Amino acid sequence: MRLATIITERGPRLHVRGRSGYVDAADASGNGRYSSLNAVLQDGMGAMDSLRGLANQDGTTYGEAELGPACPEPPRVLCLGVNYLAHALEFAGRGAPTWPESFVRGTDSVLGPYADLVKPALVERFDFEGELGIVIGSGGRYIPAAKALDAVAGYVIINDGSAREWQRAATQWTPGKNFDATMPIGPEVVTPDELDVSDVQLTTRLNGEVMQQASTAQMIVSVPRAIEYLSSFTTLRPGDVIATGTPGGVGAGRTPPVWMQPGDVIEVEIEGIGTIRNRVVAEKGDVADWPWRVPAQAS
Repeated sequence: MRLATIITERGPRLHVRGRSGYVDAADASGNGRYSSLNAVLQDGMGAMDSLRGLANQDGTTYGEAELGPACPEPPRVLCLGVNYLAHALEFAGRGAPTWPESFVRGTDSVLGPYADLVKPALVERFDFEGELGIVIGSGGRYIPAAKALDAVAGYVIINDGSAREWQRAATQWTPGKNFDATMPIGPEVVTPDELDVSDVQLTTRLNGEVMQQASTAQMIVSVPRAIEYLSSFTTLRPGDVIATGTPGGVGAGRTPPVWMQPGDVIEVEIEGIGTIRNRVVAEKGDVADWPWRVPAQAS
């Protein structure tokens, strides 16, 4: 099953990809709560199962611009850093981490899969990071890797847009990873019965040029182990999203560096899930006098 959040005249609404087009989950099921993904996930896997029959119905055709973030309001986005060896080498100048790097993104950083990606006015080094995202279904605490996939509601594509100078100005990554609307997510939530993500191809293209290409089999911490690790210290909740890290090839790792600029088009494709595509635009407004700017030597 494939779930998308469509921006309609009634606001964002959860839809199931049907035999043709998309079927409104709340209208077709008769349950008004199911207009949102989070409500379905909170009601448990039985609620997800109740929507599966909608995939056999005919729905309404929508354009890419009408697709909102596949997970519009995740309670949290838990992120793994340097989770591919090639990225560890290019970004951190080291071998494989002996302990997972992790950080958290907030809901306000989420963006639609085809929306304009706004380059923040305070950021010069705006980088791309194509990633596989995990959407948590049943959740829980102390989830062993052997049972971790039972906690998964589905998978999405993420572009972890990063403000590199803000990320590197201090020892914590939070500012560089939390500028508003810098993480496109989508285009759909693909349920695990449709896709085994243990070995699928991830490709990032900037203006049509391949910048990143790797298999998810190259992740240092696999999907089951990521769930196991994160559930060691926090209870995973329905609707939480896990960003599993990016392969080598990011802009910061290139000589000379390659940063996203207004007018660029950035695409992330994952085999079996689809493609997200965002045009980079400049932030509107004048912040020339804003006091908080990262000095060049600090970044």
